[in-house]
Amino acid sequence: MSRVATTLITGSSGEIGHGLIERLAAAGTPVITLDLNPLAAELARKVRKEFTGSILDGPTLERITAEYEVDRVFHLAALLSTRSEFAPVLAHRVNVEGTLNLLEFAQKEGESHGRRVTFFYPSSIAAYGLPSLAVKASAGRVAEDAFNVPTTMYGANKLACEHLGRYYALHYKQLSAGPSACHVDFRGLRFPGLISAATLPSGGTSDYAPEMIHAAAKGERYDCFVRPDTRIPFMAMPDAVEAILRLVAAPAASLTHTVYNVGAFAPSAGEVEAAVRAAFLAADISTAVDERRQGILDTWPADVDDGAARADWGHAPRHDFASAFRDYLLPRIRERYAATPPRP
Repeated sequence: MSRVATTLITGSSGEIGHGLIERLAAAGTPVITLDLNPLAAELARKVRKEFTGSILDGPTLERITAEYEVDRVFHLAALLSTRSEFAPVLAHRVNVEGTLNLLEFAQKEGESHGRRVTFFYPSSIAAYGLPSLAVKASAGRVAEDAFNVPTTMYGANKLACEHLGRYYALHYKQLSAGPSACHVDFRGLRFPGLISAATLPSGGTSDYAPEMIHAAAKGERYDCFVRPDTRIPFMAMPDAVEAILRLVAAPAASLTHTVYNVGAFAPSAGEVEAAVRAAFLAADISTAVDERRQGILDTWPADVDDGAARADWGHAPRHDFASAFRDYLLPRIRERYAATPPRP
């Protein structure tokens, strides 16, 4: 019996995974998933098969190879930024060695069925490291190849994996005799902070914005861990999913980068707070700066230059800051917590 051609999503129970499964299932794409945790029941019904396990587990990947012909990989599994600082060795194993496992998996899949496997990788603005607030203020919108000196383990992992992906796509076993041995079509996005109405924040350093919104909607107090003047780029989750699908669908000949910046809006933390207070009049928000996390955010760009993404494959986020609140976040988050009475 021949293997079934399909799309593999790792880290499928996370924020991006939810959106991708919904979009791919609606398009009739056969999807299989790999995650440490099972999918929620409503999502599980939309995938061909769930594999529960680690991206570090070779036998699990071998089972997938035995059953399916994977022609696209969306590799979302990762240890996020805050936890990575507390467990840097584990972060390296999961984020770098795990990605290497998946790149090698994709390479072997491509060799097996004679065509390149598209491999999507979500990188991050954590790959940047600006040296001071003065430089951050003067840098403006930062391009992909500037300030690539991350100060966090997560950022170092992301940058390392960008280079690994480029190697597999362009230079894999370059000393081998004969034609190119590259069977991985690696494509990555350096995401800004992502804000979702569908899933709860999960420990990212940029999560002060979604945490603030969700807390206000639930009637809970929120102590924001950054200064009001803190500014980094953000994007609404539906636009992030759309960007992934646009990049993956783009003709290879149109791409000038293996990893692209994408952005949408870049409010300060104070502007986020003002929008939350306008939407939730009883919002109880204060500032309690965590100097260490603040120090990390101060090394990230105030905004990014995503001109290459817009020119090469039509990146065009639907939501700016105002419409993200008005048309996406507020209606869905209010509906989410409508049945939950606010806490006293």
